[in-house]
Amino acid sequence: MSASGNAYWGRHGAAGLLLRAPRPDGSAAVLLQHRAPWSHQGGTWGLPGGARDSHETAEQAAVREAEEEAGLVPEQVTVRTTVVTAEVSGWTYTTVIADASVELATVPNRESAELRWVAEDEVADLPLHPGFAASWDRLREVTAAIPLLVNPQS
Repeated sequence: MSASGNAYWGRHGAAGLLLRAPRPDGSAAVLLQHRAPWSHQGGTWGLPGGARDSHETAEQAAVREAEEEAGLVPEQVTVRTTVVTAEVSGWTYTTVIADASVELATVPNRESAELRWVAEDEVADLPLHPGFAASWDRLREVTAAIPLLVNPQS
């Protein structure tokens, strides 16, 4: 818990996966999670993610959480970079930016009301999780500098 009284999940920090994939026109789509109504900030859109285990890197945690929450196969995801998007009293949230060769099929778990591939230009039009909303412009700057891998597994 921070001095402001906000709760932060994960004794060892937390991580989320910003997964990009090419749309038919070559632009990027990102996979977003519509958080279940009962969850913290339920009803908002964000990234699959969650608490890091003590033995995990941010990359490992983000990919594991995306597998648990969205049914993604880790071998279909190519990690490109990481960005610490929140830091409070030694606690960090790391956004892991990764690519997939196509808009992968997803299987939501109980933490998700819905999973959806959204055009990057349309993300800000959704009611975003406050933490994700606060970092989205910065993440767009980072992703703009990283060419989307069209066929990461080649």
